[in-house]
Amino acid sequence: MKQQSASNWLIWVLMMFIPMSTMGKGWKAKHVVMIGIDGWASHDFDKAPDVPNIRWMIENGSSTFSKRAVLPSASAINWASLFMGGCTEMTGYTKWNSKTPEIPSFGTNSRGIFPTIYSVIREQCPKAVTGLTFDWDGIGFVTDTAAINFVKYERGEQDEPEVAARPGIEYLKQAKPAFMTIYVGGLDAAGHGKGWYSNEYYSMLSRIDKVIGDIVQATKDSGIYEDCIFIVTSDHGGIGTGHGGITLEELETPFVVYGKNIRKGYRMKEGMMQFDTAATIAEMFGLKRPTCWRGVPMKEIFK
Repeated sequence: MKQQSASNWLIWVLMMFIPMSTMGKGWKAKHVVMIGIDGWASHDFDKAPDVPNIRWMIENGSSTFSKRAVLPSASAINWASLFMGGCTEMTGYTKWNSKTPEIPSFGTNSRGIFPTIYSVIREQCPKAVTGLTFDWDGIGFVTDTAAINFVKYERGEQDEPEVAARPGIEYLKQAKPAFMTIYVGGLDAAGHGKGWYSNEYYSMLSRIDKVIGDIVQATKDSGIYEDCIFIVTSDHGGIGTGHGGITLEELETPFVVYGKNIRKGYRMKEGMMQFDTAATIAEMFGLKRPTCWRGVPMKEIFK
């Protein structure tokens, strides 16, 4: 996660002037922006006040509130599954704070890492610009950062989603990446501190909703909004002040997708697992999925 060299930055800037049509055949949209909300549970979402941006995406896009986490229902394990398209037993990430696989990965790419959506994009669309920002360092260990053009770990208090998202918003405006993930950890911190579904938990979700509005506005400011797909999703839910167990409160997380070529006002009918997220993003970019993935794309969301 070291800062990229000036020469590499120049190469990426020049790549921005290459027509997207030369590297976007079969794409559903030229840009996909994923907002990852750690600890966002499906349970009792209807009680959440003041989340107009999320609700607008639900009304105007496709969604499910029964996407299921892999076991155990903890962070690194599920973010690994989300980005890697495989279950715990295949990726090898088995602990809450896994930095390397505790079990040898079922398959690896050229860097010896279980293939992530980022490495698949890099291999099949090498000119595509990608980005990743986050405020919990665990994300850097499950995304294959060497395959990403721009990586920014915004270290700080996880009760400031506005600060966490700022580098990602700026990068959206400047680089107009094909795929971008902006991760915020504040909701998980609120759950651990005051409890899932507490007033403090919903207050943090409201702040994150405002950040989502800022992210959408950044795509409008940069002129890519009309050719963009937005994904808002999570790794796990919670119960009491923790997670990691086998209750539906801990396992079920939302998956909301809105934008170009996405069905409007559609509630998904197919069952979705955490590892189906990477496969669905691959489908958006017309990519061939690695044979070691077990995720399947949620094709029903597309027009």
